[in-house]
Amino acid sequence: MISQIQVLSNECSEEARKVENALRKEKILKQLAADEKAKHLEAINEVEQAKRSFTREAYSKHKAEMVGCIISLDKEKIVDAILSTSKNCRRYSKHEIELATGNFSEARKIGEGGYGNVYRCTLDHIEVAVKIIQQDSTDKTDEFLKEVEILSQLHHPNLVLLIGFCPEIGCLVYEYLENGSLEDQLLNNKRHQPLHWFLRFRIIFEVSCGLAFLHGRKPEPIVHRDLKPANILLDKNYVGKIGDAGFAKVISDLVPDWQTEYTDTIVAGTMYYMDPEYQQTGTVRPKSDLFGLGVIILQMLTGKHPNGLIVSVENAIKSRSLPYILDRTQTDWPVAEAEMLAKLGLRCTALKCRDRPDLESEVLPELEEILHRVSSIVNMRNPNSRAPGHFICPITQGLMDDPYVAADGHTYEHHAIKDWLRKHKVSPITRCKLLNLSIIPNHSLHAAIQQWKKSQTAQTQPWK
Repeated sequence: MISQIQVLSNECSEEARKVENALRKEKILKQLAADEKAKHLEAINEVEQAKRSFTREAYSKHKAEMVGCIISLDKEKIVDAILSTSKNCRRYSKHEIELATGNFSEARKIGEGGYGNVYRCTLDHIEVAVKIIQQDSTDKTDEFLKEVEILSQLHHPNLVLLIGFCPEIGCLVYEYLENGSLEDQLLNNKRHQPLHWFLRFRIIFEVSCGLAFLHGRKPEPIVHRDLKPANILLDKNYVGKIGDAGFAKVISDLVPDWQTEYTDTIVAGTMYYMDPEYQQTGTVRPKSDLFGLGVIILQMLTGKHPNGLIVSVENAIKSRSLPYILDRTQTDWPVAEAEMLAKLGLRCTALKCRDRPDLESEVLPELEEILHRVSSIVNMRNPNSRAPGHFICPITQGLMDDPYVAADGHTYEHHAIKDWLRKHKVSPITRCKLLNLSIIPNHSLHAAIQQWKKSQTAQTQPWK
């Protein structure tokens, strides 16, 4: 009996161990199952997150592509609009520009800066300057398109002419101006002969004419915002032309001189030439350009750097010592006219726009009067500049370019005598009836007039 109980006890213990082992295995399996389930759920979450992330990236990429397409279409519309409104502005291909510049050869580079490089080359059998705008950002691309859009609509003798452009590489094709920038002429005397004082008066007047044209543009005026010597270029005859309209702004609604509301989020321009009021408030007006013009006037008179120049000229005028600060490369300044110009320049550099003179009604008339006075001085200093009497047409009282002899034996300007003979059959001088109405060219007098003109150029234009 005892042995049977022992056997049953052993069997129970064995079964208990089996049950315990089974429970332990079940627990382990449940833990493994839970771990696997957690891993599975984690994997599912990762997959879902990856899907969501991919969707966002795909959406963002698609959106960016759409925006890019819209911008590209907008740019093409601008380019098409430019070509349709300006017959003189041509679109060049990338190949044409690369061929003309020798793949942007260093030997043809004539300038460089933050905007890019400038190359001198030949396109369509004329010399041009190709300006490359670095389009590494949307701002630069917008600047390029803005400059094309503005310049393609503007044609004036004192504005640099835009001949064409290439949107693929972001380049502008300008007329080439042989004498470079006004900055080079004023501050780099080692490379250039000093500008004659008469040329300085004339260039200031020409630049003011170009500026007045921009400000008077219809229906909306244009403010240059970066008028400085580096942006004034000179052609072979030293005619001044305003260039670089990259910062130019079309003013839709003119801001009154007394108003100082903030209108520009990014102030554009160059230190020393930038309107202080615009710099402080962001408000831009046509008179904002007058500050830069005033500083340029003072530089033309003194040949000095703009830093502290306004105060220096003010003090010189107060102490009557202006002649001592005029550019010493010129020894025969007309002092009275130089002082008139200096005072005008100082008025243009008034701190507030409302205190500056009006360009059209005040500055230009004063400059015209000053230019007339200095022209008279040049003629007085060269008494031989008066043309001989027989070079003057009896009808027009002007120097003849194309002299013709009539039947009365006298010589006249061709177009003048032709117009006279359409209405009269008598001599313009003797009032006697002409034997016939025929006229013949006076070649010997024409040659003499041309020779005299050349000699006068040498006497009255020593800068050539």
